[in-house]
Amino acid sequence: MLIRNYPLKGELYLNGKTMYTKEQIKEAVESKDYKFFEEADWNINIVGVRNSETANKVTNKFDDLITVSYKINGKWQYHEFACTTDPGTHWVENVMNDKGVAILKPGQYRGSHKIRKHQNRYEALGQQKPVTVYRDNNKDGKYDFVRTDTGLFGINIHRATKYAGKKSTQVNKWSAGCQVIASNDDWTKFMKIMRQAQKIWRNSFTYTLIESEDIKQHA
Repeated sequence: MLIRNYPLKGELYLNGKTMYTKEQIKEAVESKDYKFFEEADWNINIVGVRNSETANKVTNKFDDLITVSYKINGKWQYHEFACTTDPGTHWVENVMNDKGVAILKPGQYRGSHKIRKHQNRYEALGQQKPVTVYRDNNKDGKYDFVRTDTGLFGINIHRATKYAGKKSTQVNKWSAGCQVIASNDDWTKFMKIMRQAQKIWRNSFTYTLIESEDIKQHA
């Protein structure tokens, strides 16, 4: 397995190009014995890719990806959105839970999310079934991937900035374990896809989180 070279010390700049392909994401997902949905149109695969190059360092940056793969009229669609899959510096240093800040453990969480209000403010994908997180409470600037905790913790998939045309660059308070898309325009596109899928497949979405080192690089 090779790790994709992320430019500028882990900062992610897409510049209109995708880091990966749908085929690479599918191969990585299936290599873990997870389900990759291929049946019919609008059967959404939401796959987060955590940047392995940052190891366990708290970067406080949107240096991960959320990918979305699905079919329209039998033709595959593939999108990537810069995000964070890790909590920001603020909540790492100001832990809300006595067990420690939550860091979602890689895995596939079937039917884990549904469209509902995030913090009663706007529609997002809210956690509806248990997920597993790591707990880190030593505030040393590094994520600890040792102690796990499974349950309903509000590990939602939501946006950062509310301003159209804007993109957040620092995670800070945006994530205490949630999966957060940096760009408002990306978020608008993401939710448009989710709402269309909901009409056909009902209000239940599977979220899969993998590491970038899980993805094979092809020449």
